[in-house]
Amino acid sequence: MRSLTKISDLSVSDLETIVAMADEFRETRGQSSAHTPLTGRFVALVFEKPSLRTKVSFEVATVSLGAHPIFLSSEQIFASGGNERGRESVPDIGRNLERFCDVIVARVFRHDTIRQLASIVKVPVINALCDQHHPCQAIADVVTMERFLKKTGGLKVAYIGDGNNVATSLVQACVMRGHDVVVASPAGYEVSNVEQRVTHSLKVRESQSIDFIREPAYAVRGADIVYTDTFVSMGQESEKSARLAAFQGYQVTSALMALASAHARFMHCLPAHRGEEVTDEVMDSAQSIVFDQAESRLHVAKAVLAWSLT
Repeated sequence: MRSLTKISDLSVSDLETIVAMADEFRETRGQSSAHTPLTGRFVALVFEKPSLRTKVSFEVATVSLGAHPIFLSSEQIFASGGNERGRESVPDIGRNLERFCDVIVARVFRHDTIRQLASIVKVPVINALCDQHHPCQAIADVVTMERFLKKTGGLKVAYIGDGNNVATSLVQACVMRGHDVVVASPAGYEVSNVEQRVTHSLKVRESQSIDFIREPAYAVRGADIVYTDTFVSMGQESEKSARLAAFQGYQVTSALMALASAHARFMHCLPAHRGEEVTDEVMDSAQSIVFDQAESRLHVAKAVLAWSLT
């Protein structure tokens, strides 16, 4: 039984195993001989926040592996709010679900919800997103970039924008895979100091470069991957004006991409706010692999479920 609450839960070997499994699931997708290692298992999908890629990828992955998904929205249970909404507490929800299901996949508002579940229940807990981490997205990201750049280490990955949950998990997964990373964020929107220290602690080679800076143009110079995320995430709508002002100059444009390597690829975890963090010209360019990246979420969902239960 293995949980995945954040990237730093994993050993280098764990991450290598999940990546290899995801690659195998991609290569064998659609083959007539179905591989269903989770036949007879039940997967609780607890979603406090709405979703496209996470919901569909985990539901399809669950069924593809022979298991049965049990989808629970915030209207059915309200984990983070606990008794404030007249619902059960996080511990009580977890103790019920572990009696019915073999694994809990949770997309929630607060990391504390994930932490509580993982500390209480006796089944694996998979973090499908919280305010601090997005590990399944990050694994899908390294699977995608390594496939397209045909390298399993030594890439330069430049992230431009908000030092949020996506940025945190991305840089930590990349560092564990032996890549160099640079994050350019405006003041007040950096990856937290705690997570920066964790990132440095995950280095697998002494010469790895890990930088957290301000200047996007410097960050992307010679980069193999240029990555961004929305400047205004779900739940931050009231901050939109302040955020868009703070992120002036951080939009990924064709001019910014031209500073990266000639073979550089553009990545975005989606949904994209076109015209804010990225232009249509970049999103729809031949350099963009955002929808291949989205597809990787399915293969990684299969891999994480199989890894956690077999």
